[in-house]
Amino acid sequence: MSVTILAIETSCDDTSAAVIRDGYILSNLIAGQEIHRSYGGVVPELASRAHQANIVPVIDQAIKKAGIGIDEISAVAFTRGPGLLGSLLVGTSFAKGFSVARKIPLIEVNHLQAHVLAHFILEKGKENQVPSMPFLCLLVSGGHTQLIVVKSHFEMEVIGHTLDDAAGEAFDKCGKLMGFPYPSGPIIDKLSTEGDPNAFRFSKPFVKGLDFSFSGLKTNFLYFLRDKMKENPEFISENKGDLCASLQHTIISILISKLIKASAQTGITEIGIAGGVSANSGLRNLIKHEALKRKWKLFVPPVSYTTDNAAMIGITGYYKYLRGYFSRQDISPLARFEV
Repeated sequence: MSVTILAIETSCDDTSAAVIRDGYILSNLIAGQEIHRSYGGVVPELASRAHQANIVPVIDQAIKKAGIGIDEISAVAFTRGPGLLGSLLVGTSFAKGFSVARKIPLIEVNHLQAHVLAHFILEKGKENQVPSMPFLCLLVSGGHTQLIVVKSHFEMEVIGHTLDDAAGEAFDKCGKLMGFPYPSGPIIDKLSTEGDPNAFRFSKPFVKGLDFSFSGLKTNFLYFLRDKMKENPEFISENKGDLCASLQHTIISILISKLIKASAQTGITEIGIAGGVSANSGLRNLIKHEALKRKWKLFVPPVSYTTDNAAMIGITGYYKYLRGYFSRQDISPLARFEV
């Protein structure tokens, strides 16, 4: 008998719904919130209000696009955390109500685990390859930067993490210094193709072991721009391509150097990347280069499964369903949630 999961993701500012059947994606819809661009970042209260307006039509369209009847849904999975509490409450409340109304299981999902398990989403008509266990995953997003040894679908060991800012946060904050709208990461990625990655040198903090640090880079970038702007007020506008290319090269180099070290220490050569920053073209190109050089077996999810999306919640919910990992109705969302 087929297992069909309705998945809901509302951890930040994107309202997403997806339908997964037996591990295969049937639909994955996302409604973004443009209003936050005006504020240079996500405003929690505005985000939760927008989720309330978006969640019903997004779920309705996801079910219709999947071509299934509502009575075919086996369980509803939702993001419990980490994320913005108000946003998480919207998704959690809807999932609870849907579970009670349809008399189907409720499945909580750890947003970070879901990013990792996005590697297991299957698409019909494609040659699907998934990692073997254990594999090493570099999880990079706006809020998290971690190196994870994935021993099974639900046994994951964090062997390295950021001590301060996440990689995505560094992109966005440095982009804001250059006058870019939120989110700045994709803009920097695009403009970096027009510049020289070796035009400027920025600091790479020395951190022992497999941990990361990006706050020093952010501060170095701030002072660098301040000094250059004193000499030439048009410095940023005249050097956008080189600034973006050099900044991106620095951040990516830090990430890849730690990944290389982690692979050497663990002996694991099956490598995956996950999280919103894994959509960065520079990171994808460099990790592919290193994979060929070091004979890694590399797994890079489609871009649509790297940013916040319900498909990754659905695949995690699917594996939880198979193991009978169901949630009670008194469950509440968590703003902080470890892998």
